[in-house]
Amino acid sequence: MTDWDRFMQKYSFAFKNYFCLFCMALLPVYFAACSRSAPTIAFSTISLNYIEEDSGPFPSLSFFVLAGDDDGYEDLAELRLYNDYGGLLWSFTPETWIRHDEAGNTWIGSRRIAMAGGEVFPSGQYRAVLIDKGGDRTERTFGFDVPSIPRHPFPKFTVTDGRYDIASEYAEHYFLCYDQEGAYRSSVKLETNRGELSSLRLGADILSVAVWAHDTEYSTSALTKMTAIR
Repeated sequence: MTDWDRFMQKYSFAFKNYFCLFCMALLPVYFAACSRSAPTIAFSTISLNYIEEDSGPFPSLSFFVLAGDDDGYEDLAELRLYNDYGGLLWSFTPETWIRHDEAGNTWIGSRRIAMAGGEVFPSGQYRAVLIDKGGDRTERTFGFDVPSIPRHPFPKFTVTDGRYDIASEYAEHYFLCYDQEGAYRSSVKLETNRGELSSLRLGADILSVAVWAHDTEYSTSALTKMTAIR
């Protein structure tokens, strides 16, 4: 019997036990890797918003995805929006994105995506990428035709003696309602562009409103400043 045979005969039992223990230690890692689910993007939406500021209407993108993850919402770590042709990237995390839950669905995204210096957003293909804490990801591409200039004049909104008046060429109009702290409370779709505020039954806690005007055909909208109604 060689020295190697005597060595293996003496320590083979120990090797077998250590190997079994090593494999058992790897099992939780293996099963965790197998059970981990990649996030999903069921739907995405993007639109161009003109937001009223002191210097004039400021263009920004509103971008949201219908996000999902079998491992739970808390497993989502990062949402990215790319325009590869323009070399553009916007990144959002749970601390910076907006979360909106509706009918059992979770939407995440942002309403104020801006270009440096107020430049025009490029038209063409955009790409949404959703990443979870394990590094798994999914992506969805979509096209967006960005108008180089606003398709409609910015709306004019006034409130006088309990009446509201909106001069606008947009197809749809909503009141975004805010309380005395300036916190958003609700939205009301307007059937007419002028009328009595009392007819809308906004509630005694609503002290100011802004007009959100929307063009569904071209996915553009305009948001006025808040105006006091009391």
